[in-house]
Amino acid sequence: MDQTEKRLIKKVKKRDHQAFALLVERYKNSVFAICLRMVGQVQEAEDLSQEAFIRAYNHIDQYDQERKFSTWLFRIATNLSIDFLRRRKNTVSLDASVPGTEDLTLNAILPDEGEHPEERILRKETEAFVQHEIDKLPEKYRSAVVLKYIEDLSLKEISEIMEIPVGTVKTRIHRGREMLRKNMTVKGGKQT
Repeated sequence: MDQTEKRLIKKVKKRDHQAFALLVERYKNSVFAICLRMVGQVQEAEDLSQEAFIRAYNHIDQYDQERKFSTWLFRIATNLSIDFLRRRKNTVSLDASVPGTEDLTLNAILPDEGEHPEERILRKETEAFVQHEIDKLPEKYRSAVVLKYIEDLSLKEISEIMEIPVGTVKTRIHRGREMLRKNMTVKGGKQT
């Protein structure tokens, strides 16, 4: 952890709102990305991201400064997302309609520059397909796969976030990847 972040956290522990706002600014995109990949809904991901920061602020005294702040914060976001998924009955992927639009999906409204239209369509279809398959993974495998391949975290960081041994992380990533491969191979082989 850099010295600036350490100073900010000390200020936050003294309930300095401006210091916390700087930490939020630093990590808001990563926390939102974790939540979005976990739950697949923009509005829910925004709510979960906000809740993650509120919990971090309210429980900053429980943060161990010997560890990375981002790991602690990502654990909060991941746990909130898992709790949300457990409460939710139906899963919705990134190819679901975005409320307030005329049946546009998140993938359809995200800006993309410099890509040929056909390449963009193919990439978006592939992303939607992969996200749909990730959404179908059991929560424990989905978390590990998202944190490893989408957020590009190390096994040690994932272990700390999920509060499980590194060996278990490796197993969950492997099993999740195998489930994805099996499901995508079966579907990819079918002509519909």
